[in-house]
Amino acid sequence: MNQPRSLSRRTTLAALAGAALAGTSALPAAASDRRGRTVRFATFNASLNRGTQGALVTDLSTPDNTQAKNVAETIQRVDPDVLLINEFDYVESGAAVRLFLRNYLAVGQNGAKPVRYGYHFTAPVNTGVASGLDLDGRNGAVTTPGSDAYGQDAYGYGWFPGQYGMAVLSKYPIDIRAVRTFQRFLWRDMPGNIMPTDYYSAEAQAVLRLSSKSHWDVPVCVGHETVHFLVSHPTPPTFDGTEDRNGRRNHDEIRLWADYIGGRRRSSYLYDDKGRRGGLRPGARFVLAGDQNADPYDGDSYDHAIRLLLDHPAVNLPKVPPTSKGAVEAARLQGGANTSHTGDPAYDTADFGDTAPGNLRVDYVLPSRGLIPGSNGVFWPMSDDPLYRLVGGGANVPTSDHRLVWQDVRVV
Repeated sequence: MNQPRSLSRRTTLAALAGAALAGTSALPAAASDRRGRTVRFATFNASLNRGTQGALVTDLSTPDNTQAKNVAETIQRVDPDVLLINEFDYVESGAAVRLFLRNYLAVGQNGAKPVRYGYHFTAPVNTGVASGLDLDGRNGAVTTPGSDAYGQDAYGYGWFPGQYGMAVLSKYPIDIRAVRTFQRFLWRDMPGNIMPTDYYSAEAQAVLRLSSKSHWDVPVCVGHETVHFLVSHPTPPTFDGTEDRNGRRNHDEIRLWADYIGGRRRSSYLYDDKGRRGGLRPGARFVLAGDQNADPYDGDSYDHAIRLLLDHPAVNLPKVPPTSKGAVEAARLQGGANTSHTGDPAYDTADFGDTAPGNLRVDYVLPSRGLIPGSNGVFWPMSDDPLYRLVGGGANVPTSDHRLVWQDVRVV
């Protein structure tokens, strides 16, 4: 893992852990000077999803849910300024986000310093929203929530509306009125899409939404500058058949962002949930983040979909991607599918154990041209680190099977 934040941005994770366990705080806010401001962006698939509607609110209503405490401590150890949380069940009232902020992040966990976010954004997602159609060709159209069969026929897989949702937390103001969401954009309306039309009925093709959760453009105000936080969580490219419907959807969900940042001509077909057309203004600065469920080398993604973003001319990659020593150790100890991977295990961000597909790099924080990338890392401590208890060893998942990934950028 690269170094978490300190005044010099050179404090090691081991030193940070020792300081935190001793009860001291460790992560001061980023400094601002005439050369700009350094902002830490992060993404974390925190697995704060539950099996029944309302269960997350119940769990977060008290400060003693073990998994939520682990999630909060992980965030506190890294202390991002702007954070996307994937797999955070959407609650229309926003109660789940407020409870997590108050009962967990605002409370120091195991000696870590509390972290406070003055701004947040969440919105409806497609997971668990009934389509009214038999999308998987089995059981007819299932419209009663609470089962796998219902999830298979929803616009995005989920047992109830809002399961596997998203939330953005920020220490900087969010321009709520300028947020754009693409929950209802239809897959068929993407030119050259790769929807398996021999699998879906004509009725399904007419209504199927592209985003399995949603795609959000969340403008964050950093001083006098705006950075567009482009966040999503494409469907896993698996759990399907030879038609590869999920792999193809994952590809086109990733492609939506590639087109959105690709200029006026390339993005002209897009329309958001308010009817506004087109993509991001050329030259606008952005950070693209989320669990993309796609590894550039390994796993089941369709046509190496993530390379649409990693090779995009509008993206300004750091010299070295976020890494961790814990991922290297995990791949070595778990073996199995990991031994056949061609990608560097140091870049892995998800611990899927030794069975297929093995550990993968699927979570990304990608800055744009016009932003200067700095330090970065994957929160994946080694087994001899005191903070290893937050990640476990494959079969033991105390927090999530994904790791928090962070990237510092200088906004000038």
